[in-house]
Amino acid sequence: MLNLKSIFFFFISFYSCIQAQQKPNIIFVLVDDLGYADVGFNGSKFYETPNLDKLAKNSLVVNNAYMYPTCSPSRTGIFTGQQSFRTGVYNVPVLEHGTAEENIFSRWTVTKDHEIYAEPLAKNGYKSIHLGKYHIVGPYPNKELSLAYPFQEKLSQPKPGDYSWLAEHKTKEVLQFYPQGRGFIENVGGTYKGDPAFEMGGYKSYKGGYRAPFSNPFVSNKPTDEWLSDRFADEAIRFIGEHKNEPFFVNLDFYAVHQPTKSRNDELYKKYSSKPGDSITGQGLGKQREQMASYATMIESVDDNIQKIIDYLEKENLRENTLIIVTSDNGFNGGQSHNNLLRGYKRQIYEGGIRVPLLINWPNKIKARRTDVAVSLLDFFPTFLEVANIQYSAQILDGNSLVPLFKKDTKTLEKRPLFWHLASNNKKQKACSVIRKNNYKLIQYLATGKLELYNLKKDPKESDNLVEKETKTTQKMLAELLEWRKSNKVPLPPNSILRN
Repeated sequence: MLNLKSIFFFFISFYSCIQAQQKPNIIFVLVDDLGYADVGFNGSKFYETPNLDKLAKNSLVVNNAYMYPTCSPSRTGIFTGQQSFRTGVYNVPVLEHGTAEENIFSRWTVTKDHEIYAEPLAKNGYKSIHLGKYHIVGPYPNKELSLAYPFQEKLSQPKPGDYSWLAEHKTKEVLQFYPQGRGFIENVGGTYKGDPAFEMGGYKSYKGGYRAPFSNPFVSNKPTDEWLSDRFADEAIRFIGEHKNEPFFVNLDFYAVHQPTKSRNDELYKKYSSKPGDSITGQGLGKQREQMASYATMIESVDDNIQKIIDYLEKENLRENTLIIVTSDNGFNGGQSHNNLLRGYKRQIYEGGIRVPLLINWPNKIKARRTDVAVSLLDFFPTFLEVANIQYSAQILDGNSLVPLFKKDTKTLEKRPLFWHLASNNKKQKACSVIRKNNYKLIQYLATGKLELYNLKKDPKESDNLVEKETKTTQKMLAELLEWRKSNKVPLPPNSILRN
């Protein structure tokens, strides 16, 4: 016979279980190098994303969602909720170009004094898994962290087929920078590398990291493996099944559709090879047609795998309590896709390099629509916290929660400025600071002070520099950009003629 004490503890346990189940689950999908117009719901007629298109009809679709132009600062900014000048990650380190006089060379390893969102989520009962690309720990973190900063040379990485770094990355000293040391209870495939082609030959190898058996040492090969994106979706489903009675967070960072471009299978390749191209975007046309056909198979695979996860959620009655966000870490790679409607591509600060697809889906919690409100990669961290009802003060967060946008557009988000600061060069983009506000974008180059101003609503291709035509707008936006840099003590490269 149960006594009163036993009954009391039973009800306490039962109530705790109910509370845990009521906390929303979160699935954050970050596709690598997926361009704004590489999905059907943003106008693509060549690439096919029927599942995402169907999801988008019941989602908040953001027309002006922004990242950095390369993956390292984007992923660091997403994970930490902090601007590049706080973390020192301005670029992909191996892509930086020039001398220490011209650059503040980027860090690679995000140090522990910068929390990532999985850490407060873990402290508040969430079980989290990281799947796929990680890219916020360097290949040689011990050496990197022993160097005086700013660095005098850019950081390097091993060549494909070189696994000499691996033993160090399995030590406790380095694993603290991996997902398992940062709030996740599992890591499948996350490491220093920005693409999946670990094997000898890299991009030129037949597998390219996408075809099984996989060369990623943090993905254990299975007899059933065929394609890397399939494996990540299967692992996500497995994890959800194991933690469906408690709040879970799935961080699904597909390596796809990053190079190397590999066809999912011959059948899909033939389908896209015989499909007419799109003269509006330029997709499926020109010298890159064969590569774009292969790229299309990779996109379709991502689309299929996202739907596979959604089907599982519905089967397990988890769909209603699960927030799903799907986006990309930067614009399309110019060697893989095309978009005649926007200027630029990956590595460039123009719209083609930083504007990305973004849909936010949560049944009965979001008003399905398209919005022109501009949002930033820095907004995801505070959004996750508000969704999970977590109060947070451990570090500065530079973004804003998007929860108020779920039901309607808000003046606060509409009127705020967005900022970028790239203190290093790559071969496609010179170091610059940027402000976007009220559909205008002002770029200031750090070495020379040169300005560019564009009205993005009237001129999305950024073909008409308005600096001389709209002097009042130029000066007003420049003053706000300078004040932002000054108040935040944003560092400038040594060769800059500017002063904060």
